[in-house]
Amino acid sequence: VYVYEDSEWKISHHHSSIMPEGIVTAEPITEDEVRGLFNLWNDALATKDPVQVAKRYSKAGVLLPTVSDVPRTDHPGIVDYFTNFLKLEPRGEIESGN
Repeated sequence: VYVYEDSEWKISHHHSSIMPEGIVTAEPITEDEVRGLFNLWNDALATKDPVQVAKRYSKAGVLLPTVSDVPRTDHPGIVDYFTNFLKLEPRGEIESGN
């Protein structure tokens, strides 16, 4: 889920298995906009800099990570998570456009 903050779209809530009924709906965006936001996040991963990745999340962002049982509910927590996660050299990929 994204929010517009500081003239930029930021991740407000991130969890790979969130159920649709748990998401507050917003104005729809185009497929190209979705891919663009994903690419910004993926490009941040490629920097291997946890601060750059954490900047993709809003000030009130929540990260429910897949490689940790600890929810990250603030900027320092998100940086901490990506400090360790980036050691795995992650790279996202869109496998389907449907």
